[in-house]
Amino acid sequence: MKKAIVLLALLAVASCSGGGTTPPRNLDNACSIKAQKPKWFKAMDRAGDKWGVPTPIFLATIYHESRFKHDARTPQRYALGVIPLGRQSSALGYSQALDGTWDEYKRATGGFGKSRKDFADSVDFMGWYMNGTTRGVGIAKTDAYNQYLAYHEGRTGFKRGSYRNKSWLLGVAQKVENRAIMYQEQLRTCS
Repeated sequence: MKKAIVLLALLAVASCSGGGTTPPRNLDNACSIKAQKPKWFKAMDRAGDKWGVPTPIFLATIYHESRFKHDARTPQRYALGVIPLGRQSSALGYSQALDGTWDEYKRATGGFGKSRKDFADSVDFMGWYMNGTTRGVGIAKTDAYNQYLAYHEGRTGFKRGSYRNKSWLLGVAQKVENRAIMYQEQLRTCS
């Protein structure tokens, strides 16, 4: 009897925890995302109030960085097609923050217990980073296109113009901007 109660309790806990990190079903509809993940929107509201970054910018950046997957990682690299060499970078989580940048964020904000796999922590990181980009580079927090380029290339890379010869990246930045506009329009109609 006691074992059965413990087993039922474990199953109940496991069933509750699994859905929290599942990506939304319709990534093209901000209202649907909001209905499925209301806690995410509270987290984006908090980060937006703290750092001044609009929710549609968070959503569009996360869409293109991780497709809303909490454990997203860059692909593995292989030598001769079979010998694993490790991942392309240390990017991890919703925000695809690199190890070094994440460590810098934790030192700057006192967030030593934060995780890149946690949505609220990821958007707080993104807000912190984009706020720093506004201060250090002069890109408006509402400029999804250039904020994404600086986010992807790093502020120093952006200043050097490392993105200029990457037509694929310019295309992605345009998609981020278009998606941010789409999400903004959709969010105006949500109840």
